[in-house]
Amino acid sequence: MTSLFVSERMIDPYIVAIDSTLLKARGHVWHKSSMNKGIVPRSGIDTDARWGFSHTKGWIFGYKLHLISSTGSLIVPLAADFTTANVQDNQMYNPMISSPLPSSSSSSSSSSSLFLETCYMIGDSGYDDHDLYDLSVAKGFQLVCPVQRYEHTPANRLELINFYESELGQAIYSWRSKSIEPLIEHLKQVFRIDPLPIRGYYKAAGIVLLSVLLYQILVYHNLRTRHLLQQRPKAIKHMLCC
Repeated sequence: MTSLFVSERMIDPYIVAIDSTLLKARGHVWHKSSMNKGIVPRSGIDTDARWGFSHTKGWIFGYKLHLISSTGSLIVPLAADFTTANVQDNQMYNPMISSPLPSSSSSSSSSSSLFLETCYMIGDSGYDDHDLYDLSVAKGFQLVCPVQRYEHTPANRLELINFYESELGQAIYSWRSKSIEPLIEHLKQVFRIDPLPIRGYYKAAGIVLLSVLLYQILVYHNLRTRHLLQQRPKAIKHMLCC
């Protein structure tokens, strides 16, 4: 689906956004004290789930959806992955941006990168990692996120800070709150995946990732059939009879 959005020029991948969201596991929580001892004190606990921390939600027992989205006039998921809640965002950055995008039938048979035309990737402070900046440059784009300033901040880090705090950097970063943040909340609301309706890692991953795929299909259908001149989230819910 992402290949179609890119090849048919439905999106402009010049600026894309990356983020994650914690999803509560179904049933009772598994307290860390019992987890460390390998004791399951009661039934109804998803023993595959783990604890993760969010600055806005605090500690959550469950899983995490990692997402990359487009920005601009059409906000749509471009890449997704699913982990337990304890996996840090910076650990998933490389897998998320390194997955090859299959070529369309009209192009060459070799795999092409989703980010071939990307200039900026925007993310929150969870992606402020020196290795990720270098990895992004190697991929041909720049990672833009809030950069922490230290007492003796090295020169290369000061360059990142100056760009983020510049008028251009702030304009690019502002797309995060207008794209991936509302998209994530909309996905959770439409498909009712928070809390998750099922226990177990593989079952939960299947539900969540299929929800992302279905969202892509519905948006693509709307565009191809000309039912929408622009993205209208309520139309997606209507198609699902929500």
